[in-house]
Amino acid sequence: MEKSQVELDITVTPADYQLDLENAAVRLSERAAIKGFRPGKAPYDMVKQQLGEIKIIEEAMQEIVEKNFFKAVQEEKIDTIGMPKITIEKIAPGNDFVFKAIVALMPTVKVADLSTIKVKKEGKEITDKDVEDVLNNLKKMQPKEIIKNGVATKEDKVVVDMEMFSEKVPLEGGQAKNHQVYLNEPHYIPGFAEQLIGVKKADLKEFTLKFPKEHYQPHLAGKDVDFKITVHDVYELQYPELDEEFAKTLGQESMDKLKELIKKNLTEEAKHKDDQKAEVEIFEKIVEASQFDEIPEVLIDSEKHKMFHELKHNLEHQGIEMEQYLKDLKKTEEEIYKDFADNADKRVKAALISRQVALENKIKVEQADIDKEVELIKQTYKDDPATLENLNKPEVLNMIATTIQNRKVIVFLKEKVLQE
Repeated sequence: MEKSQVELDITVTPADYQLDLENAAVRLSERAAIKGFRPGKAPYDMVKQQLGEIKIIEEAMQEIVEKNFFKAVQEEKIDTIGMPKITIEKIAPGNDFVFKAIVALMPTVKVADLSTIKVKKEGKEITDKDVEDVLNNLKKMQPKEIIKNGVATKEDKVVVDMEMFSEKVPLEGGQAKNHQVYLNEPHYIPGFAEQLIGVKKADLKEFTLKFPKEHYQPHLAGKDVDFKITVHDVYELQYPELDEEFAKTLGQESMDKLKELIKKNLTEEAKHKDDQKAEVEIFEKIVEASQFDEIPEVLIDSEKHKMFHELKHNLEHQGIEMEQYLKDLKKTEEEIYKDFADNADKRVKAALISRQVALENKIKVEQADIDKEVELIKQTYKDDPATLENLNKPEVLNMIATTIQNRKVIVFLKEKVLQE
């Protein structure tokens, strides 16, 4: 075992986890129909009879582990950081629940002298041109589309069926029916829109384009791809005038008020981006100038795991399956985890710096801070029973306290090192 982490063997007796089983049975009866009982109202023995005790134990497992790990750490007075690596050793009805937890010990951190760290904010000024660009984009979102018989110009829209081939083989996912192309906007395939200028209804057109070297699908990056296009229709786009009527369609009483609102929103957005950039730079500079003990491997692994799930969530948000993403990259999950190593190390060190700065400067989280944050979460997730139930767990409240503390540390560091 590394000196930077500790292994705990934790045993929980049936008497100590019985309440967790009862809570789990209630949750199961809310999701599974128990004959003769309303959801969540079936007695424990009835849930046990219909679903089996192992099912109840599996449902309770996370709660048993989290509660007893947190209790063991407090009893042993171990200064830990990050999430533990859990291995279930023994689980059987009526027997002791035994699990092993490997957890990172808090490394010693010597924070850099903050007076030597300087970060300057950019402070982007919003111009009239920025406002005009937004107005033009808003205008483009409200076109009237009128079908035309003539050829397509750069200001038109065309609707096509598209087929893509590489070395005469149809590309997987390279077929699209009724694909809409606005010819005055950059297409995700460079040069594609330009090929459609001059086409008309019922035209057939074939051409070849080279995919960009940085294309997200590595097997197509830099390759020549053949296209077969069938034109369905060409539409002329007529845009509204940027006048008082246009402002009213967007809920503003005049064009001046609309411009004022756009400028305010752009200013706030620029300030937010500038703040985020400055925060990243502050931590990067402090981490670089600080000294750290050996960073526990379990802590780096935990951060890589978190980063993987962030990636998966972002891909799902874009409608991309992780399996397809890995296939396109020609990489395995293990290789992706390895790629995360450097960034995981930086993120862990930033978290350690935040904690140490809070300790050295007596930046504390009051109970009122936690209560306010919990109330906000309750309002936001009032229709999510699982989230509301989690707010009763000490480890979740601890995580909320850490988040609040990090925010306070950021405010403190900005006051110390940020230059306007």
